[in-house]
Amino acid sequence: MSDHRATGVLAALLTAPLVLGVLAAAPAGATPQLPGKSLTCRGQGVDPDARVRYRTQTFIHAPLRTIWKLQTDVARWPSWQPSVTTAQRLDHGPLRSGSAFRWTTPVPPNPSTPATRLEITSTVRQLEHDSCIRWTGPAIGAGLRIDGVHVWNFAKVRGGVLVRTEETHTGAQVDADVPTATRILRDGLEAWLRDLRTAAEAGDHDGRN
Repeated sequence: MSDHRATGVLAALLTAPLVLGVLAAAPAGATPQLPGKSLTCRGQGVDPDARVRYRTQTFIHAPLRTIWKLQTDVARWPSWQPSVTTAQRLDHGPLRSGSAFRWTTPVPPNPSTPATRLEITSTVRQLEHDSCIRWTGPAIGAGLRIDGVHVWNFAKVRGGVLVRTEETHTGAQVDADVPTATRILRDGLEAWLRDLRTAAEAGDHDGRN
């Protein structure tokens, strides 16, 4: 792919970020791109060689069971994440190691690329109930492929839950413009945390029904 084409694809994704498809300000309480060791789940983390990476966290004033249910009930993601247009489990039962799911997010047209849709197929590699999740998988659209590794950590703290997340992306298109790709990833993860916080604090999936 030419540099011009890669830049155009990244411009399209900047309009609708890969991870969520929404550009948004960081949610209150978010702490972006933290120093220190990468997040892990059962000893496994993100891609150590990836040039595109982002880590952030936020505090959510809600029970851990509520947050965990929202995050792991993949089929219902579109009900609280506006830019997840479809989400389908490819297996049944509680989310667990080996579970797979397919979800989509639109990429609107821009001067360089036509409208397209990213289809993301994620496979859970590690999971510890109420503690952590790690999944991997490709995001594929017209002329575009990005391979991602995503880790989530959840920890009870006074008054709620600290949610931490880290993700890496690799692929020719993102590696062609690392600063832009990192900004896309940042915006998507911050939006995901914002939406998770909003839904959890509103009491969605609170486990009492």
